[in-house]
Order: sequence, then structure tokens, then C-alpha cells
Amino acid sequence: MLTLPEPCLVVLVGPGAAGKSTWAAAHFRSDRVVSSDALRALAGAGEDDIAASGDAFEILELVVERRVRRGLTTVVDTLGLDAARRRRWIGLARECGMPCVAVAFDTPAAQCRARNRARTGKRIPADVLTRQLREWTRTRDVLPDEGFSLVLHETAVRTAPPAFAEAATARQRQAEAPARLRFGLHLAEFKGVDVRATAQAAEAAGFDAVYVMDHFRQIPQVGRAWDDFLESWTTLAYIAACTERVRLGTLVSGVTYRNVAHLGKIAATLDVLSGGRAVCGLGLAWFKDEHKAYGWDFPNVRERYALLEDALQLLPLLWGKGSPGFQGRVLNVPEAMCYPRPVHGRIPIIVGGNGERHTLRLAAQYADAANVMGDLETVRRKASVLRQYNRQTALTHLTTALVSRDDRALDALVEAGRGRRPRDTYAAAVHAGTVDDHIGRFRALADSGVQEVMVRLPHPDCMEPMSQVIAAFRG
Repeated sequence: MLTLPEPCLVVLVGPGAAGKSTWAAAHFRSDRVVSSDALRALAGAGEDDIAASGDAFEILELVVERRVRRGLTTVVDTLGLDAARRRRWIGLARECGMPCVAVAFDTPAAQCRARNRARTGKRIPADVLTRQLREWTRTRDVLPDEGFSLVLHETAVRTAPPAFAEAATARQRQAEAPARLRFGLHLAEFKGVDVRATAQAAEAAGFDAVYVMDHFRQIPQVGRAWDDFLESWTTLAYIAACTERVRLGTLVSGVTYRNVAHLGKIAATLDVLSGGRAVCGLGLAWFKDEHKAYGWDFPNVRERYALLEDALQLLPLLWGKGSPGFQGRVLNVPEAMCYPRPVHGRIPIIVGGNGERHTLRLAAQYADAANVMGDLETVRRKASVLRQYNRQTALTHLTTALVSRDDRALDALVEAGRGRRPRDTYAAAVHAGTVDDHIGRFRALADSGVQEVMVRLPHPDCMEPMSQVIAAFRG
């Protein structure tokens, strides 16, 4: 089955009785299909009211334009034999940055006539169908040269968010030459979440790590300020007691949230009690309202970068032997002492953030890994920048994945989770896709240089199919 990018404009082209409406109903939800017959019934006395055709097409043009400008996948179910209309639709899609796909129905003339005769209603007059068949023969020859993004011939299709644009070919690469990729479960909300059960399920599913978002109240991108939200390092200590294997870290701790030396002691304690599984995520901190609510200072960006660089130098010193003094640009720690020391002598540090001039440079200079967000092209660019600074620093990626075993189950999860948001907008935001979609998506990320993916699962039912995705990267 061919996967088309979401959103797209799909134009059906072929004579009457060629099977266009049947094909559209089989591959797209009815709310995505704009049908000239249905609009004729709306504008006139019924689908057979030919006198209403002009009004029906006027409405159709308006509906198609409004939907495309809103970025909604739209299937135009007409004869598609009017060249001027096809050119308008191609131009409209191009203007809105949307692919325009033609689906050609090259049904044999005899079959079209037989289907037409078998109809109990909406039968096309024989001479009209003959003209349509003749026009289709001319249209078929010019269709590939009209500027469509793709011309298909009545094949099975589905749509998926843009994140899966390269998924099919990448999935094939993974099947033929498997790449390895680590996976971490990212917990960004706690309202109604059984932390123990979730962490244990993640370990059983094959996740390599569990990361928690380090804030003190929920961020507006995820929920409401008063939603239940657990303190990160305390939560990680609890998860350590509930699990045996997974690494445990914050993604990421704002450098302004705690005295940095105290943060180092907290991380070392977690590491010792978990048997060497701690990971220390660090970031610049951005949530000004949170600082204001708790009465913390929120320095300007320049000062926060100075603090972050000091922290990146201090923490390894703190976790090392002895009690050396540290004097940085901002921090002054007379005795950087931490006993017991981390199990492996130090704790891996991940710097989170997309800034190319400062954040990635600091990650490359001091940290074990950089964590970035964004689409595949963004990740590729960040990987290139990071390599220029330091080829040894690992690249990790934070993302959301709504995963399900097949399209039917996926549709149900999207519908359950979208609330009042438009369905397609929500599906794109959470990267709604099947197991195969995500195998391809993560392989493309691995090919871009990503070594670990931190995944937020928006629904508990995603855990089992996500385990299948993870298994594909275990070799």
C-alpha cells in the first residue's frame, strides 16, 4: 500500500462508472471526499439534477479551496476531465505547499458501459458516457505532464503525517540491513499515570531508559498548571526501586532550578542506589512563569549560558576524586566533594536544546550527548552542526509517537486523544502511525546520526506496539 503525505490534495480522474467513488470510499473517510454528485444533490433536487451542475461545481471549487488553504487532506471526486480545473487545483496545492496527486482510472470502456447499464439509478446516458470515454483517452496521455506531484493508477493508498514521508524506503533498509538505536521512554505528565506500572512496562517492552521532564508544575504545551506533576529526581529514585535495568534521567533539569553542587549530589545518590543507572540532563531553563511562581531568579540568556557552562565543568569535578575547589564565571564551590562517588566514576550528561551557536557547542565541548527536537530535516541539520564541533558527542532526539498495530486501531487512538482539536492536526502533532511507519521513521533518524530516541507515548495502548518498533532495532 502506498503512503501519501498528510495533508495532500487528491484528484480523481476518469470517465463515469470507472470506480472513482468506490475507490475513494475504500481509502478515505467520507469527511475528506468532496463529490460533485453529492453537491449536485445539495444544490438541486438530487444527484441526477443535471441543471444543478453549475451550482454544484461552484460550491465544489469553494470547498476545495477552503480545505486546501486550511491544510486539510481533500479528495476531489469528479470526472476530473476538465483541464482548466486540474490546472487550478495543481496551482492551489502548490501555493499552499501541499502535494497534489492524480489518481487515474483507466477502466476498460466495455467495463464502464457494463457497470453503467447495471446501475439502478444515476445511469449515464450512453452518448454522454461515450464522450467521457473519448475525453479520458485524450486526458490519459497528458496527465503525467501536467505538474502533479504524483500520478497513480487506482492503487491502494493511505495517508500519514509528513514525519513518515521517507518511512517506506527507510523501513526497507532496516529490514535488509538493521541499524541499532536506543530508546528511552519520556514521561511528561503524571495525571492519572501509574508510575510503577508504566516504568515496569517500559522495561518489559525493551526501552533502554526512562526519562522524566524536570519541571515543578505542568507546562502549557502539555496541560494545565494545576495538573498533577511529580518532582523529577524523587520520581526517578522511586522508579529505580521499581526497575532493574533501565537508565534513569531527567530531560532536562533546568540549570537554574537547584544549586548545581546539590544537583550533582542528588544525581550521584540516584546513581549509587540504582547500581549506576543515572543520567544527568541539563538545559538552559526557559519557563519564566514557573520561576516567578516559585520565587526564583530568572537570569537573562547570557547569564544562564554562563551558569550552564559552569555546571558542565563543575559536575564531573564534583563526581571525581577528592574535594577540589571550583571557580567559574558564575559558580564558586570551595570543596567539590561527593561521596559515595558515582558507580562508574562519573554520570553521563545530556545537554538539551536546539541552539546551534551556543547549546550544541557546549554539548560538544563538555557533555556526552546533545538532545534536540524537530522534524527530520531539522535533526539532520543539528547533526551536521554537532559533528563540526565534535564527532564524539552523541546525538539524541526527543519526540512523541502515537503507535498502533494498524490503521484501524490508529484511527481509534487518534479519535480518543484529539479532544476538540482537528483530527489531522492532532495526528501530525503526535506523529500518529503504525508500527511499520515508526520503524521507517526511526531508521531515517538513525541514518541522520541519532543514537537514542526519547519517546513520549500519548496513550497506554501504545506500549505494546512500541515494543515491536524497538525489537526491529535490536538486530
